[in-house]
Amino acid sequence: MLEVKPQTVTKSEVMVPGSKSYTHRVLIAAALAEGQSSIDGALFSRDTELTAAALTQMGARIEADAKQKHFLVDGTGGSLSSSSSDIFLENSGTSMRLLAAIAALGKGDYILDGSQRMRQRPMAELLVALEQLNIPAKSLHDNGCPPIRIGGGLVEGGPVQIDCGVSSQYLSALLLMAPLTKNGLEIEVIKGPVSRPYVDLTLRVTERFGVKSEHQGYNRFSVAGGQHYRAGQYLVEPDCSQAGYFWAAAAISGGEIKVRGIKADSIQGDIGFIRVLEKMGCTLGFADDGITVIGGPLQALEVDMGDMPDLVPTLAVVAAFAKGTTVMSNVAHLRAKESDRLAAVATELGKMGITATCGDDFITVTGGQPRGAVIKTYDDHRIAMSFSLVGLKVAGVKIEDENCVGKSFPDYWSVFGGLK
Repeated sequence: MLEVKPQTVTKSEVMVPGSKSYTHRVLIAAALAEGQSSIDGALFSRDTELTAAALTQMGARIEADAKQKHFLVDGTGGSLSSSSSDIFLENSGTSMRLLAAIAALGKGDYILDGSQRMRQRPMAELLVALEQLNIPAKSLHDNGCPPIRIGGGLVEGGPVQIDCGVSSQYLSALLLMAPLTKNGLEIEVIKGPVSRPYVDLTLRVTERFGVKSEHQGYNRFSVAGGQHYRAGQYLVEPDCSQAGYFWAAAAISGGEIKVRGIKADSIQGDIGFIRVLEKMGCTLGFADDGITVIGGPLQALEVDMGDMPDLVPTLAVVAAFAKGTTVMSNVAHLRAKESDRLAAVATELGKMGITATCGDDFITVTGGQPRGAVIKTYDDHRIAMSFSLVGLKVAGVKIEDENCVGKSFPDYWSVFGGLK
C-alpha cells in the first residue's frame, strides 16, 4: 500500500512512455513482416512484454532493450510457428484479442489463456467472425471468453461481419490478419465500433508497414490479400492516455504541467482529453516539444467518452473537484475492461464522500470536497493511477496494490513523485 502525500504543484515537465496501443500493433506487424524491424520509443510494460513473448512463441525473434525503449524484431514473413504450449496472456485484453486473429495464420492449434479476470472478458463476437471465415475458433468453456482455441492454417478470406459494440479490438484484429489471407477480407461492421480512434491507429500502423486498405466510414473495410508487411525502422509516440494523468494533475492542483513529446496532431484518440479539460476551465499551451495544461476553477460538463474510454476514471477524479455534476456517456464497454471500471470508480469515489452514479451507459460525478480513503485498485492500473491524483490535494489517500501500474506504466510512481 502506498500513501500519497499532498503537495503544491507549480510548474513541471514530464515524459510519459510510448503508446501501449501503438506498441502492441507495431510488435505484431513487425513479427509478421519479412526481414528485421527496429522499433524505438516502445512501451516496456507487462502487457507489451506479454505480446512480445507470445510472438516469440509463434516464431518471431525479438531482442528487447528496456533501458533504450527499443525492440529489434526478426519477422516471420507471416509464416508463424506452431506452439507446443498454451499462450498465457494474464489480463492483457489487447494481446488476447489481436493475437487471436493472428494465430489463425499459424500452424496447428493455439490455446490462448489468461488470468481469472481475463476468463471473464468477452471474445464471442471475434470468435463468431473467425468462424465465418472457416477458421476453427472456440471458447473452451463455451461462454464466449478465454481460454480459447484457434486453429491455424491457410486463411482463404472473404466477406465477414463483425459486432464491435463491446470492443474495436475485434476489428483491429481482423485488419491486422487480413493482408496475409489468400483473398483478403471484406469486413462489414454491424454494430459500433466503439473507440474508433483505435481503429485509425491500427490502419496507420498497417499503412506504415506497407499494407493497403480501403474503408467507407467505420462500417465497411476492404483489405486485399496476398500483401506483405514491410520491415523497417519505426517510432512509437508517447502515450496520450498516460499523459492524461499529468494533465489531470494540473487541472486538480491548479498548477502547470507540460507533457513532452506529444503534439496536437497526434492520431491517438486520447489527445481529445485536453479539450475536455479546457471546457472545464483549464488553459492549454502548445509547443514543438509538448502540450501544457494549466489548471483553473473547474466546472462540470457533459461529454461523450466513447472515443477515449481509458480516460473515464481520470476524468471522474477531476470531476470530483469540479463545481456541479459531470455526466460521461457512451461508456458501457468500460464494464469489460481490466475491472468493471464504472462500478470501481463509483465505489471508490463514494469512499471519498463524492456522489457518483453509474448506469448501463453512463457515469455521473458530483463535485465536492473529497476526503482521504484507502483505494482498492481491483488489479487495475488505471484505477490506481487515476485515484493517486486525489492525493495531490487531499491527505490520507492510500493506494492498495500500487504495483499494478506495471501493466502499462512501470515508472509511474517515480514520474508522479517528481512533480513540483
